[in-house]
Amino acid sequence: MDYGKHKYERKKRMKAGSHGHTITIKEIRIRPKTDVHDLQLKISRARKFLDAGHKVQFTMLFRGRERFNRDFAEGVFDGIIADLEEIIKMERRPTMEGRRMTMLISPAKQQKKGSSKQSAAGAPKKEQPPPKQQQQPMPSPDGPAPQGEQSIDAAPPAQPSADLGGASGDRNHAEGA
Repeated sequence: MDYGKHKYERKKRMKAGSHGHTITIKEIRIRPKTDVHDLQLKISRARKFLDAGHKVQFTMLFRGRERFNRDFAEGVFDGIIADLEEIIKMERRPTMEGRRMTMLISPAKQQKKGSSKQSAAGAPKKEQPPPKQQQQPMPSPDGPAPQGEQSIDAAPPAQPSADLGGASGDRNHAEGA
């Protein structure tokens, strides 16, 4: 075997192996009418992608007259940002591009694994702030209410609800029919 050929192949292998971590962009598509529960599932999926180190692009697709409700769409994106704000860095704010509104987020810089163990073991725990005391009701401008009387602002005492007698509570349900 030729030494020059060997050097060439070794250099080629080194170059091919040096393409370490490639960043992938994962896209999550939503619509303005996507339900809250479905949106939460998509956010949890995005959280998994971000934990794996991928960038996530949220794309909201519009149809017909939905395009004119930009403020609603921006509110949905703001809710997504609020849910993920502790683990993300904003790459690109929500922008409208034709019939789509897109937003790109990436994982925030995280501490090295070795330093987090060291800081958790070696650093003293933060002191917990004292528990907040319950706030006293504000006195009315007329002065405190006399004993035995309620002020006008106080809510009336709760009355027990009457039992309707049926197991299902449906008045129209005829028993024994």
